[in-house]
Amino acid sequence: MDLDEVADRLYGLTPSEFTAARTAEARAAKDAGDARLSREIARLRRPTVSAWAVNRLAREHPGELAELLEVGERLRAAWQEQDADALAELTQRRGEVAAKVGRLARQAGGLSAAAGTEVDQTLDAALVDAGAAGEVRQGRLVKPLQYSGFAPAPVSRAPVSRRRRSEEERAEEEASRARAREEAEARKAREREEAEAAHREWVRELDAARAEHEERAEKVARLEKKLGKARKKLDEVRQRLEVTQREERHARQRLER
Repeated sequence: MDLDEVADRLYGLTPSEFTAARTAEARAAKDAGDARLSREIARLRRPTVSAWAVNRLAREHPGELAELLEVGERLRAAWQEQDADALAELTQRRGEVAAKVGRLARQAGGLSAAAGTEVDQTLDAALVDAGAAGEVRQGRLVKPLQYSGFAPAPVSRAPVSRRRRSEEERAEEEASRARAREEAEARKAREREEAEAAHREWVRELDAARAEHEERAEKVARLEKKLGKARKKLDEVRQRLEVTQREERHARQRLER
């Protein structure tokens, strides 16, 4: 058993199942004598709901996800070559495939509006960034991904007037500010969700620790009570032994006379 094997199992579980399974895996590694692996497993982070939904895609819908990532790869190549025709075609294809994969992610159920937005942002990041695509393909995300660079888009070869360029620049600035606001709101919602999830996780750990402490304390109390009775019995037997030894010695002395 190694960390990759354990991580693959854990990140295939729902967030509600993750903590207990991680604890069990860490305990199993420790019982097997691998303390380092046990510590590494214990450090694995519980995924957010949106990260789990994307991890689920990698496991249950690898073909559809591979199609999306292939479109992203071709889109990045077209952007590098400044191929406007290919970019226009792939941008349309990107919207179709992303919508299909997004619907598959939402079929898992339990996704809030904020989590659904984070799924879309993660898929967008995988489309335009090779590193993000690799993380999504691996299926071990612990939080959603975001891409803050310039996304590939069709390049117009037609001349543009200065006035038109100014209008487009203002529109792009407004769109950029809107995206920044959306990203900030999504980030706050994600941080809040992560904080709530972490608190719930530690509440469960605290409850489990309290229950185990009470169980152990009761067991120790029972053992101490038994030990007290055993010591009392030992004292009684010791007194009997002393009396018996003394009487046996007196009897032997009378016999010798």
